[in-house]
Amino acid sequence: MPLVEINDLRVEFATHDATVRAVNGVSFTLEEGETLGIVGESGSGKSQMVLAMLGLLASNGRASGRAMYRGENLLGMSAKALNRIRGNRLSMIFQDPMSSLNPYLTIERQMTEVLELHKNMTRREAKKRAIAMLEAVRIPEAAHRIGQYPHELSGGMRQRVMIAMALLCEPEVLFADEPTTALDVTVQAQVLQLLRDLQRDFGTSIVLITHDLGVVAGLCEKVMVMYGGRVMEQCDAATLFAKPSHPYTIGLLRALPRLDQQGSELTGIPGNPPNMAHPPAGCPFHGRCADAAAECAARAPALTAVDGAYWLRACHRPVDALKTRYREASHV
Repeated sequence: MPLVEINDLRVEFATHDATVRAVNGVSFTLEEGETLGIVGESGSGKSQMVLAMLGLLASNGRASGRAMYRGENLLGMSAKALNRIRGNRLSMIFQDPMSSLNPYLTIERQMTEVLELHKNMTRREAKKRAIAMLEAVRIPEAAHRIGQYPHELSGGMRQRVMIAMALLCEPEVLFADEPTTALDVTVQAQVLQLLRDLQRDFGTSIVLITHDLGVVAGLCEKVMVMYGGRVMEQCDAATLFAKPSHPYTIGLLRALPRLDQQGSELTGIPGNPPNMAHPPAGCPFHGRCADAAAECAARAPALTAVDGAYWLRACHRPVDALKTRYREASHV
């Protein structure tokens, strides 16, 4: 049995004007010790999908489907039952550490509270454990830093504090929402190496939410590409970079700078993402797709196998018709 199994997950938000369908029928599995990268532009539904699983949607949000963790449906749990799991067995690194950390509380109080709640530790025991975890994420002078407030730390250190907080209870699954956003390249590389090391040491399964395919290449085993609240392509990372089979995936790869093509212009994806309050009837990407045909606008393609059980794509166009373009996009 997979550690996490998501079946036909849907997320909607009720607004004054219309119902916004942020996630539309997403399914995937996560095994123990595995790393899954969820990729897509802003607004593709990546974060809302995970927030729905953890019961953290906004008050006007509603989730349906199944989000199974060790045989239990997270979507059907009470808030009290979820609180016993969140931060303990399932943990999340939020996108912006400055807004996620409480500016009025020291790092010590924000970290020890987790251990006092989930592990029944005393304040002294919790502080000792928190310092040890800060040292594990390579924060220098951890015993001193733990008494500081978030604004006294750099962006890279705040991100490390968020990672340390998420790992305090040694969770089985770590959801990382853009953990390297707004960090310089050097700090970004350090954070990714830190996640690799911590996964090796603790055996944690990781779901990495990102728009950066370079981050995916350095950390993930499996990749799920999302657009317009749907899964466009799903495969292992090696296949994604060597043989992308969906026009949207190809577009993302062609937009990456390449070391073997110095001086060449980046090829962006024209147009804008669809309005999910009024989603298109067909494939959500058809309005921006250079390979779109009439049927693409008429009906949404099903997610079907390409080659093997895990390589899936949602596209009406045959893979062979895209081979020239995916050769241009591969080997990034």
